[in-house]
Amino acid sequence: MRLVVVGAGGRMGRALTRAVTEASGAGVVAAIEREGSELLGQDAGELAGVGTLGVPLTDDPLTAFAGADGVLDFTAPAASLWFAELAAQARIVHVIGTTGWADGEDEPLLAAARHARIIKSGNMSLGVNLLANLVRRAAAALDADFDIEVLEMHHKHKVDAPSGTALLLGEAAAAGRGVDLAEHSVRARDGISDPRRGGDIGFATLRGGSVIGEHSVIFAGEGERIELTHRAEDRQLFARGAVKAALWGFDQKPGFYSMADVLGLTS
Repeated sequence: MRLVVVGAGGRMGRALTRAVTEASGAGVVAAIEREGSELLGQDAGELAGVGTLGVPLTDDPLTAFAGADGVLDFTAPAASLWFAELAAQARIVHVIGTTGWADGEDEPLLAAARHARIIKSGNMSLGVNLLANLVRRAAAALDADFDIEVLEMHHKHKVDAPSGTALLLGEAAAAGRGVDLAEHSVRARDGISDPRRGGDIGFATLRGGSVIGEHSVIFAGEGERIELTHRAEDRQLFARGAVKAALWGFDQKPGFYSMADVLGLTS
């Protein structure tokens, strides 16, 4: 499968390049960086530490997408929307691991999915998606006497909060409870406030050091507490999941999919 890595000069882009070179049945045919980047022209493989691939970084995604079967995209929402338009024109697979979306900002992706196979997830790891499945089941099984809190920690350079994974887990909890997360989400607490409202799903965000990603969902009842936790120890697990998603998407019809679809966790 001929894959394009966008944002190829960043940490995640380099991880994606490594993951593609390690995968069976896939190869990097193009690597994209923003216009004016000092990395343009450098070899994607050398940047990723896997040796020369003969794939120089370019700022021309239109040409790159035309000669590819899929694109791996962990960039920013505005860029991902543009790449989705190009993927739809080329009728290829678009794997989106981008986070930091504002409410409704990703709706144009549904239009692109009429022609592209779009696979979007706040987290591409098997473990996190299994965790989300367990969270949904636990939320459905435990009544509203159990308060739900989502706790996450990432490295000090992460700019969006809560993380895409935390929101993924919050959505799973809301789905289990049969409620709208937007109406029951609590993102901040400060000073003197009213007691916790029953049915709310709280989020707590920690940032510091080089933490790749830690997420816990806490179900707190009277006299007992259940905690479901995932800790990411290697950024490559997200990259490997993205490649797995692309290979899965190659044989699918145009549409909008999640990592749960890729892993068979939607039932």
